[in-house]
Amino acid sequence: MEMVKGMLLGSLLTYAVSLVIGSQGSTGGYLHIHYIGMGNVHLWWSWPLFFAAGGLSWGILTMMK
Repeated sequence: MEMVKGMLLGSLLTYAVSLVIGSQGSTGGYLHIHYIGMGNVHLWWSWPLFFAAGGLSWGILTMMK
């Protein structure tokens, strides 16, 4: 259950950080932030940041258990 919660929190953190960095015109270096369009939804996203944030939040939630 902690993994599901961690991925949810990781996706929220990824979206917030990618939105701030990507909207300023930067790619974030190693983060590879890019603009994704899926149908009518457009957002900034970074897979490396998602895995790092998901792992971090999963670890914190596991330690709190």
